[in-house]
Amino acid sequence: GIEEFDREGRFVRCDFGKLSVISLYLPSGSSAEERQQVKYRFLDAFYPMLEAMKNEGRDIVVCGDWNIAHQNIDLKNWKGNQKNSGFLPEEREWIGKVIHTLGWTDMWRTLYPDVPGYTWWSNRGQAYAKDVGWRIDYQMVTPELAAKAVSAHVYKDEKFSDHAPLVVEYDYVAE
Repeated sequence: GIEEFDREGRFVRCDFGKLSVISLYLPSGSSAEERQQVKYRFLDAFYPMLEAMKNEGRDIVVCGDWNIAHQNIDLKNWKGNQKNSGFLPEEREWIGKVIHTLGWTDMWRTLYPDVPGYTWWSNRGQAYAKDVGWRIDYQMVTPELAAKAVSAHVYKDEKFSDHAPLVVEYDYVAE
C-alpha cells in the first residue's frame, strides 16, 4: 500500500488458512546514499506493519533478503564493514527491535546460535569459494510457529545467484 515500494515488488503475502508466508526484499543501500535513504524510509514504514502482523494471531513467516546483518557472527569481516550499508548501527538496532521489542523470532539464530549461516557472498575476490559471506537472508517468524521449527540449512547444492536460500523445516500442518 505504499507506492514508492509497491512498484519495486518488495513485499508479497500469501495466506493459507492460519498460515501466512511473506516474501520480502528489503532495499539495499549499498549502491548510493539515495538508496540508503530509501532503505531507511522502508524500515520506518515496515516496522508498524511487522507490529500489526505480529498481533494478528496468525502463524507468519517473513522470509527473504532483509539486507541487514544483525550481529558480528552474521558476517565474516564485521570489523571492516561497520560503516557499510547492511551493517550500520541504525540498521542493526532496527532488526534488534524487530526481534527483542516486537517479538519476532530469527529462526536461524534461534536454532543455531553459534553458526554463521552466511546466505550472501560478494562476486569479488572468490568470496563464495572462501565462504567470506554475510547472513542477510532470514526467516522471521511468530513465536507459535517458531516453536514448530525442526531444523534449517543454507542450500548450497546449486548456485542460483549471489544469495543462497535459507531453508527451514517446520513440524506444521496448515489448518
